[in-house]
Amino acid sequence: MLVLAHISDLHLDGTRRATERARRVRDRLWELPEPPDALLVTGDIADHGTEAEYEEAARLLGLRDGGAPFPVLTCPGNHDSRAPYREALLGRPAADGPVNSAHVLDGGAVLMCDSSIPGRDEGELDAETLAWIESTLDGLDGGLPVLLAFHHPPVPLHHPLPDSYPLRGAERLAGLLARRPRIAGLITGHAHTPAATTFAGRPVVVGPGVTWTLRLPWEGEPVADRDAPVGLAFHVLDDGGRLTSHFRVVM
Repeated sequence: MLVLAHISDLHLDGTRRATERARRVRDRLWELPEPPDALLVTGDIADHGTEAEYEEAARLLGLRDGGAPFPVLTCPGNHDSRAPYREALLGRPAADGPVNSAHVLDGGAVLMCDSSIPGRDEGELDAETLAWIESTLDGLDGGLPVLLAFHHPPVPLHHPLPDSYPLRGAERLAGLLARRPRIAGLITGHAHTPAATTFAGRPVVVGPGVTWTLRLPWEGEPVADRDAPVGLAFHVLDDGGRLTSHFRVVM
């Protein structure tokens, strides 16, 4: 059984508010009596994509000093910038191609995929990333269930804001899923609202936003509820490849 914590959309911008909200959820996760197998951070880690924002994220998430009690797995969102993301967050040479990474854990594998399009708010799993997913799956133990994690949900969520910046080319992802039954589910962010739906016969779980929560159309205005508590999710991938998700708030 694989247990994953999940946060998204920290939008660190150098302000005390953003830092405190990220620290609040970090502290809750770091203090768990039984740590999860990993923490997934599904994009929009920085608000402006600057080196300083990623340096703060690296400190908060223990990415540079080994301070996290479990692996911290990240992928970019539409607010992130690939070169400083690689250099200041991951400690790798700056480069402009997709930031994809595969992680084999006890009970499953997680592929952290880059759905960002530099300079745009909508997303896409481009040809390079889709080919990487296919080749990575070919190299994994055939009995291991797999989760794909990326920023942009592949289906409408029935709110005009996130639905204005969708995942383009979702039909290509659907084709990949049809060929790859071992993919147990999709983990995303972007929408700033916890949500669960399906795509191409797979569960899709959208993580809540750390920085603010989206008000749904029937909940009124303003769109961004900046006073809502910080949210996080826990995903359980059992030995049969079934995905179960739980949501929590941190006051």
